[in-house]
Amino acid sequence: MNTAIEFRHVRKTYGDTVVIPDLNLKIETGEFVTIIGSSGCGKTTALKMINGLYEPTDGDILVNGENIKEKDMIMLRRGIGYAIQGSVLFPNMTVEQNISYVPSLLNKKDRKKTAQAVDKWMEMVGLDFSMKERYPSELSGGQQQRVGIARALAASPDILLMDEPFGAVDAITREQLQSEIKTIHQKTGITILFVTHDIEEALKLGTKVLVMDRGEIQQYGTPKELLQDPKTGFVERLVEKQRRMCFLPEGNLKDCEYCGAVCGSPKE
Repeated sequence: MNTAIEFRHVRKTYGDTVVIPDLNLKIETGEFVTIIGSSGCGKTTALKMINGLYEPTDGDILVNGENIKEKDMIMLRRGIGYAIQGSVLFPNMTVEQNISYVPSLLNKKDRKKTAQAVDKWMEMVGLDFSMKERYPSELSGGQQQRVGIARALAASPDILLMDEPFGAVDAITREQLQSEIKTIHQKTGITILFVTHDIEEALKLGTKVLVMDRGEIQQYGTPKELLQDPKTGFVERLVEKQRRMCFLPEGNLKDCEYCGAVCGSPKE
C-alpha cells in the first residue's frame, strides 16, 4: 500500500510547553484512522498540522509523498477535506452553496460537474434534495453536521480530516452519522483521520486506532490488536471497559456492540 500521510520526527511546542516531542508515523492510503487520547495529548494538534493549520516546530509532514512545506497552503487545504464539531457553515449561504463552495473554486467553468457533486454527496450523507435552498439556521444540528461532511467531501479529496465531528449531536443522530461515515469510507476508499474522545467510537469506526498520551504514541494498531494485546498501561486502562464487554470469562472473544466484527467470532 502507498503512504498517504507521514510524520517524520515532528515536534510541536508552544513557548516552553512541548505538546508533541517526536512524532513518527506512517498512515497508509485508504485507512480509517481514529485518534484518541487524554485531553491535551496532541491529537488535534497532529491533525491540524496535516493541512497546515498548525506549523510543526521541527520535522516534516508528507502528504502523498510530498513535503507540505513545499506546497501552497491554500491549494493543500482545498485538496484535503476538513470537518469539525458543530456547524461551521456559511450562514448566508444555502445548503447547496455551502456544499458547492470548494468545487466551484476548483471548477469555475464546469457548473454541471459541481451540481453533480452536490447531488452525490447530499445523497451519500442522507440529505433530501429539497433542503438545497435552506439556510443553516433552518436545519437541525444533525442536518448541519451532514452538510458540513458533504462540503468536506464535495471536491472528492483523497484525505478527510475530522475533529470530533459528532460530539455535538444527540446519541441517535450520532449513531446514524457513524454508520454513514463508515459507508462513505467503504464506498470511496478515502483516507480518513478521525479525532474522538470516545473509545467506543474509536473502536467502532477505525480500521486502525492511534492512541496518544502527552504527545507520544502509546499504540497504533487495529481495534482487535488493542483489545487483545494493549501495549501499555495507558492503553489497557483505556480499553478496559470494552475488554470486559468483549471477553467471555474463558477468554474467548464475542461479537458485541462496541467492536462489531473486529472480535472475529460469530454472534451468539
